[in-house]
Amino acid sequence: MARWFVVAGIILIVLGAILHFAPSFLNWFGKLPGDINIRSEGSRVFIPITSMVIVSIVLTIVLNLFNR
Repeated sequence: MARWFVVAGIILIVLGAILHFAPSFLNWFGKLPGDINIRSEGSRVFIPITSMVIVSIVLTIVLNLFNR
């Protein structure tokens, strides 16, 4: 269990460093075809369907690699 926390911490540190030093690297995230963005006068609705599917696939691959 502690090993998973260390791995998760390292991943979060790397992701944080990427977002800090190269914010344009993930500029595409949330703007993919299939991400729903509805704006009206008084409200805004954002549903990142495609982006979350990609995150799910990447996490599934990474976790399967660590489990083997």
